[in-house]
Amino acid sequence: MHSLPDYNGHYGVRELCDICPMSQLELCAAAHRVPTAEDVRQVARVLPEADKLQVVDISERAAVVSGLASEQPRYFLQHALGFQVHDERHPHHERRHGRADIGWKGTPA
Repeated sequence: MHSLPDYNGHYGVRELCDICPMSQLELCAAAHRVPTAEDVRQVARVLPEADKLQVVDISERAAVVSGLASEQPRYFLQHALGFQVHDERHPHHERRHGRADIGWKGTPA
């Protein structure tokens, strides 16, 4: 929080915002911008390890990309854009923070 919008861009994944006070939601709402595919490619240009990046889809929730060899370029893109970036090889699950398949109530082990 610290009077700044969430640098991970969680505002697009609204079910994750239920722990934040209204003042924080207002900050995040004001900063929330859905990037274009060109925006994603432009930010990725500074990363040699993102040279095979493909933008698969962009929604209000996240940009889905492919072609990244590791998580680090995805983190950079997400933080630079202030918007969720998901790798299509590792889908994020609705109503969950992150991608873990275990550890959630009602989830089979």
